Amino acid sequence: MTLSTRISRPPAVAGMFYPSSPSELAATVDQMLGEAPLVETPQPKALIVPHAGYIYSGSTAAMAYAALAPWRSGIRRVILLGPTHRVAVNGLAVPKTEAFTTPLGNVPLDKSAIAQLANLPQIVFSDHVHAEEHSLEVHLPFLQRMLDNFTLVPLAVGHTTPQAVAEVLDLLWGGPETLIVISSDLSHYLPYADANRIDRDTCEHILHLDTHIQPEQACGAYPVNGLLLAASQRGLAPQLIYHCNSGDTAGDKQRVVGYAAFAFYETAHHG
Repeated sequence: MTLSTRISRPPAVAGMFYPSSPSELAATVDQMLGEAPLVETPQPKALIVPHAGYIYSGSTAAMAYAALAPWRSGIRRVILLGPTHRVAVNGLAVPKTEAFTTPLGNVPLDKSAIAQLANLPQIVFSDHVHAEEHSLEVHLPFLQRMLDNFTLVPLAVGHTTPQAVAEVLDLLWGGPETLIVISSDLSHYLPYADANRIDRDTCEHILHLDTHIQPEQACGAYPVNGLLLAASQRGLAPQLIYHCNSGDTAGDKQRVVGYAAFAFYETAHHG
């Protein structure tokens, strides 16, 4: 039974960032996943994935999500963090709804996990912050096609510290059943060559777990920095999967947006 919009957040950017037709959306996502290179890796604990329209960054996102295929039945919870573009907030905003809806169906929220966060001072509850935000929504069709059954903890991250984000991640860390996804693009509206130079530098800082990424380097800098701090504390090893920009995909080269996908793996020696 379809949940009513009273208890489910309906899609805000279907038909704009990605197809609104369920069949077209499934075919589009499946094609991008099918075209992603097949690389054997350990199970990722966390991903950084871009969130632009699919014609721009979908192929880069697909390279990260395709790596989840061997663990599609074992990953049962996704902690999804992305920046706020439309509504300013201090801290991390959690919706009050029970599910997020896309043209592919409903994704139930993990209410028990969200309840664990309720007393943290950096957590605010707001459906308004989430209502029109695309940075989380665009990832859901990929997750719906790649994972068998999962619940979601969606966090819209405003101005906050790496420590505040890392505290949330640490509380919900879990085991191999839990995947962390950070939504972020890189630089915005620079000429092609400048963007490539700056984005390569940003990627190096991410690979060195530098928690001083700035919003002009990555629009998801606040959740990215929180993951990088948690990765350092937990001994995760980062890997750059792919980097490009909109000038390489569907845009001109005068004003581009940068995209990169990263995976983070747990290391056996971390004690």
